Amino acid sequence: MPPLLIALGNAELAYEVIISDDASTDDSVFFLQSNYPSFNIICNKTNAGFSPTINKGIFEAQYDYVLLLNSDVKLGADFFKPMMHYFNYTDTFGVMGRIIGWNDEIIQDAAKYPSFQGTKIKTSGNYYLEDGQDEQGLYSMYLSGANALVSREKLLALGGFNELFAPFYVEDVDLSIRAWRLGWKCYYEHQAICRHQTSTSINSANKKQYIKKIYNRNKLFLHALHLNGLKRSLWFLQVLVETFFQTLLFKKFYLQSLLMFLQHYKKVSQSRIQLKQLANGKKLLSVDEVVNFITSSIEGKKVTRF
Repeated sequence: MPPLLIALGNAELAYEVIISDDASTDDSVFFLQSNYPSFNIICNKTNAGFSPTINKGIFEAQYDYVLLLNSDVKLGADFFKPMMHYFNYTDTFGVMGRIIGWNDEIIQDAAKYPSFQGTKIKTSGNYYLEDGQDEQGLYSMYLSGANALVSREKLLALGGFNELFAPFYVEDVDLSIRAWRLGWKCYYEHQAICRHQTSTSINSANKKQYIKKIYNRNKLFLHALHLNGLKRSLWFLQVLVETFFQTLLFKKFYLQSLLMFLQHYKKVSQSRIQLKQLANGKKLLSVDEVVNFITSSIEGKKVTRF
């Protein structure tokens, strides 16, 4: 039996499995239809990217919690058991588990440590408590889209993932920061374990350049969406300075990223307005306030960062 179905069975909750397929070209859909007829399989006719594809599955979901699970992640048998109590808190948006190697115990992803590099939000830092446990729960700046268990009600309120980030990268950071800014919390559970199959290296130089271009564009989107006040102004100034130096260095991909960002800036403004409307008159937390809240929660505690 697949690890996913074992973990779902051990959770002792009603469940459904929704597969959102992004126009795959192999026989995976046929395999699933033949072997798992109870699965709800949604197929794109053309490749749309992560956000639009996973949103189709999210909007089909019927139960109270939605597990966002990548196809290269294998759940531990008891993955759900230590996670469910977080949803006893009414302000929980979701919780992610510990991601380790497919064939080893090396931790690839843990709680996401919040920090800035200048005015830039860093998204690469991880941390966990050295004893692995915290009665109140360990906060995470964002939930990895690879294995996040989230409240369906709150996920739908946010409108799912922002499709501005398609085809890939940074959309899970944006989703979680939107949740935090509305006053909802994201947690990390060290005892909920899953394994990740690392991707094979990309040999095509053109493909690497395309990925760098999209990633940098999406980081620009993230900051334009969530920074405010003086920090937002300083960030635009930092972008201007970086653009000057990247031009001198003939970094074509960076200039292409910036051009795509500017072409879609109207959508950035619309997303900012939508989040403010969702707050319904309540003050949105700033990214600084979220960072300070998380870092203050672990003051005096022994943590491992990587």
